[in-house]
Amino acid sequence: MDYVTLGNTGLEVSRICLGCMSYGVPERGHHSWVLNEEQARPFIQKALEEGINFFDTANVYSGGTSEEITGRALKDFARRDEVVIATKVQGRMRPGPNGGGLSRKAILSEIDNSLRRLGTDYVDLYQIHRWDYVTPIEETLEALHDVVKSGKARYIGASSMYAWQFLKALKISEQHGWTRFVSMQNYVNLLYREEEREMLPLCQSERIGVIPWSPLARGRLTRDWNESTSRSQTDAFAHTLYDHTLEADRAVVESVAAIAAERHVPRAQIALAWVLQKAPVTAPIVGATKIQHLDDAIHSLAIRLTSEEIERLETPYIPHPVVGFN
Repeated sequence: MDYVTLGNTGLEVSRICLGCMSYGVPERGHHSWVLNEEQARPFIQKALEEGINFFDTANVYSGGTSEEITGRALKDFARRDEVVIATKVQGRMRPGPNGGGLSRKAILSEIDNSLRRLGTDYVDLYQIHRWDYVTPIEETLEALHDVVKSGKARYIGASSMYAWQFLKALKISEQHGWTRFVSMQNYVNLLYREEEREMLPLCQSERIGVIPWSPLARGRLTRDWNESTSRSQTDAFAHTLYDHTLEADRAVVESVAAIAAERHVPRAQIALAWVLQKAPVTAPIVGATKIQHLDDAIHSLAIRLTSEEIERLETPYIPHPVVGFN
């Protein structure tokens, strides 16, 4: 396993982050395809055995049960100081007023709830899941600063938003002397490269760590174009991400398949290798519901794509509508 520091920090993380949205109680939340606790634990154990020390979840995943399953497994299989636990806040956890968002009330309540579910005294990376258009960003940033100063989080990060929003938050933190975001968890893969226009250059300039979600485009880059899975058949969110650019996307998928065949490796390894070589990516967040998914992620670290292969992968791409911020 390779390790790098997360952005402009001394925190060392594996170049693969295990995405724990795949684990939870299927009857809770929006994803019926998730693995239950008994099924999930071998994946977390194997990830640790392979040297992965970086685990990402969120309070909203499967109604909080993803945090519970992740926390129990990490407690059983590793020492706390050996792992980097990341979770997120913003999504609605209950109906009614103050049930979600990034107000001071919500943040200070939800960090305690996440810590209880994870079974830990602190998280290493506490991230805002999306931009809150209601709460003043100053309120959010000061509350996050207080979370860090209280010892309940070591660092803070952000997830998908516009580059101008992220830069605004960074500069307000600097002006007030508040804790600064160290990472951006955004949507980057061969089928969605819009982040290359503004967000990735901003992160590189500001020395922000980048931990992309859905680096395999929800599996679309790993299989034949017309092949479906139980997840793809029930994943309504995927339609909002990909339905507008089907023909161009198909050409990209076919390029991945061709290069994978030439190298005699699974397609997932090629798609992940491309993300890993994209500056300034720190660690793609990989979901795993089959052991092969973890194996592909580990082996992708050894693949170095040539400039000619990268050109073949990138040439079919056309501009996409901006998605993933809501």
